[in-house]
Amino acid sequence: MPPLRVGVIGCGYWGPNLVRNFARHPEVKVEAVCDRDLKRAERTGAEYRVPTVAASPDALFGAKQLDLIVVATPTATHFELAKAALSAGTHVLVMKPLTSSGEQAEELAHLAGKRGVLLAVDHTFVFTAAVRKMKELATNGALGELYYFDSVRVNLGLFQRDINVIWDLAPHDISILDFLVGGEPEEILAVGVAHGQSPTENIAYITIKYPNSFLAHVHVNWLAPAKVRQLILGGSKKMVVYDDVQPSEKVKVYDKGVSFQNDADPYKALVSYRSGDMVAPQLDGKEALAVEVDNIVKAVRGKEQLVSDGAAGVRVVHLLEAAQRSIAQGGSPVRLGALAGSAA
Repeated sequence: MPPLRVGVIGCGYWGPNLVRNFARHPEVKVEAVCDRDLKRAERTGAEYRVPTVAASPDALFGAKQLDLIVVATPTATHFELAKAALSAGTHVLVMKPLTSSGEQAEELAHLAGKRGVLLAVDHTFVFTAAVRKMKELATNGALGELYYFDSVRVNLGLFQRDINVIWDLAPHDISILDFLVGGEPEEILAVGVAHGQSPTENIAYITIKYPNSFLAHVHVNWLAPAKVRQLILGGSKKMVVYDDVQPSEKVKVYDKGVSFQNDADPYKALVSYRSGDMVAPQLDGKEALAVEVDNIVKAVRGKEQLVSDGAAGVRVVHLLEAAQRSIAQGGSPVRLGALAGSAA
C-alpha cells in the first residue's frame, strides 16, 4: 500500500511537532511543508527531508500528490485554509479550536461530508494515556454515576494576540469533557476579566450544567505564578485525579465517596464517608500526538473511526462561543439547545 502523502501548513509553535509525528509514522510520507516565514519552513523541511517547501499554502491546495493537509496556523486562519483543502477533496486535520465560530465549524463539517473526506481536529489531550484511562474507567462503570468534572489549566503566559484565554486553553479541557462524558449540556455560564491592559480576557471561569445534575467547571488563567494542569472526575463509587505536570503517576484513582441516609428529621440524616485505597494505574508512555496520527492514518485507510472528528470540533466551538456570550452578558447563563455535531 502506498504511503499516505501529507502536507503541513504552519511551522511555528505546534506545526513541527505534527511534522515530526507524521514523518515517523511508517505509513506516511510528509511531502510538503509551508509557512509564511520561508526560513522557518526550510528549517522544518530540512530536518525531516521534506521534498517541497513553500511560503504560500496555494502550493498545497489541489496538489494531487497530497492525501491529507494539516492546518497548524493561528485560529483566525483555520476556516479559509481548511475550506480550501476540503474543497480540493483532501482529508484535513486542523489544530484546536476548529474555527472561531460555530457557524464556520458547521460549514466545514458539512463540506467534509459533501466531499466525502475526513475532517479531524487536533484535540491532543484526548489521545493521552491518562485521558484514555479515565475514559475506560468512566465507560466500564468503575466510577459509578458521574457527578462532576473539575479542571484547572493555568500558567504565566503564553499570551495570544488573536484569541483570549478561553479560546486558547479551554479547548483542551472542554474536548476532554466531551470525550469523557458526552451527552448534551443544557446551560453554560462564564465570567472573565482582562487585567494589565490586555485587549482580551486572560482569566476565566466556566461552568457547564447537564440535565442529569452532572456539573463541569473549567478554570483557565494566563496570570498564574505556577503551571497547573489538574483535572478531577468524580463519581458515586470512585474519583480520579489527573495531574499532567507530574513526571509519573499522572492518574490516581481514589476509592473514596459519600453516601446519605435520608430521614424525615434533617437533624437525623446520616452521612457516611468511605475512604479506601488509592491506585495509580500503569500508563503507556506513547506520545499523544503519535497515537493521534496513527488514528488519523487508520481512519483514512478505513480501519478505524476518527476519535476527534469534525463533529467533536463543532461541539467544542459551540461551547466556547456560548461561554464567550455569557461573559459578554456579565456572566448570565446561556441556554444550550442540541449542539450541532452531537451524536444521535
